[in-house]
Amino acid sequence: MINNIEYYGFTDYFKNQIESINGDNSLIPARVTQVHKEIYTIIYENVEKRARLKGSIFYNDKNVIYPAVGDFVLVKPNPYGEDIIYYVLDRKSKFSRFDSHYEKEQMVAANFDHVFIISSLNHDFNIKRIERYLAIAWESGASPAIILTKTDLVDDIQEYAFQLDDIAMGVPVFYLSSVTGEGIDELKNYLKPRETIVFLGSSGVGKSSLVNALSGEEIMKVNDIREEDSKGRHTTTHRELIMLRNGTMIIDTPGMRELSLWNTEDGLDTAFSEIEELGRLCRFKDCSHNKEPGCRIKSALATGELSHDRWDNYIKLQKEAKYAAKKEQLNIKKKERLLKKKS
Repeated sequence: MINNIEYYGFTDYFKNQIESINGDNSLIPARVTQVHKEIYTIIYENVEKRARLKGSIFYNDKNVIYPAVGDFVLVKPNPYGEDIIYYVLDRKSKFSRFDSHYEKEQMVAANFDHVFIISSLNHDFNIKRIERYLAIAWESGASPAIILTKTDLVDDIQEYAFQLDDIAMGVPVFYLSSVTGEGIDELKNYLKPRETIVFLGSSGVGKSSLVNALSGEEIMKVNDIREEDSKGRHTTTHRELIMLRNGTMIIDTPGMRELSLWNTEDGLDTAFSEIEELGRLCRFKDCSHNKEPGCRIKSALATGELSHDRWDNYIKLQKEAKYAAKKEQLNIKKKERLLKKKS
């Protein structure tokens, strides 16, 4: 049983959690491949099944963690219908965003090894958006790579390479075309069996075409985009874990035009590491980088060592992350007050 689930990335990290939870061995591990409101698609023993949550566990605890695509869960099999999910195992990595409607964290995907930040070489290319994605990718616990698609649309990619050199030092960058096949084989060599990759990118960047090219078969629907502004409709309508022929898994996500930051302090430090290093060289430890003498940030901005655009984006993302954290804390306190009133 465990041998089969291992093909879906079930490592000792997850196996070691089961002994303390599953005392009677009545539950088995499975991986969540799709989420549709209260119905989940799970896989184990090379069989996909539908599953529901164990109500007495998930609906009576305000701190319970609900399954997301990529999660490993413990389920009780039901040969006559839907299986029952009892537990969500601790995640080794996760990707979430700030849900502005409910003012809380919204889980997008879990337990992946790499984050592919996908942008096309047309109107979609936006260096500040890539900076944002890098911060979130580093915070997730996985390693990022940048995938630039539709190289067949440009004559010279060097202008894009120069921009990425300034913001993504040490991050692998792949240049691809699903039309000509350029770069596909190189990226395939980067993919490993039993590893999971999450795709991030706005609509129209060619994520579905890339999945089809990597898999060698037409497994995802592809929509055309408007030539004048490079915008397209969302081909992916829900998050889904897809197994490729070589054993690599991909979590495809609906295109996100606005991705709000969530708890990304460490991710910002890594994505903007040169700014963090400059800040440590300021004369005063509590330097606000405003009017203090001996500010290394100000001198770097004056000499051009640090660009104003990159600094401005860093400040913007910092404020956004703090705003999300503050909103979440207020939401938690609000729920606590409501619970006290009910009791």
